[in-house]
Amino acid sequence: MKTPLKITFKNLDPSPALEARIGEKAAKLDRFCEHIVACHVVVERPHGNRQQGNLYQVTVGMTVPGGELVADGVHENAYAALRAAFDAAVRRLEDHVRRQRLDVKRHEPALHPPT
Repeated sequence: MKTPLKITFKNLDPSPALEARIGEKAAKLDRFCEHIVACHVVVERPHGNRQQGNLYQVTVGMTVPGGELVADGVHENAYAALRAAFDAAVRRLEDHVRRQRLDVKRHEPALHPPT
């Protein structure tokens, strides 16, 4: 990834293995949009949620020309949450690039016969 990557851990200790996986996933984002200005990944384990167990939430925030894109994933496994967040980030980037190219579907107005 050409742009700086910032990784933040909240309510859990930093993991070198998780940081390495985040770096790999973030580097692949350039395939979908080469104009990413910044990328910030937050890995957190919200506390106080005893009914659903220990959930991990991963949020990927990307600054691109024309706006900011945010995607997240939640799962009981940190790596599964990471995968879900980056899958959502790819979809957001693809949609953004499509809008920038004006490749969005446009529906023709319905022609109604005169009454």
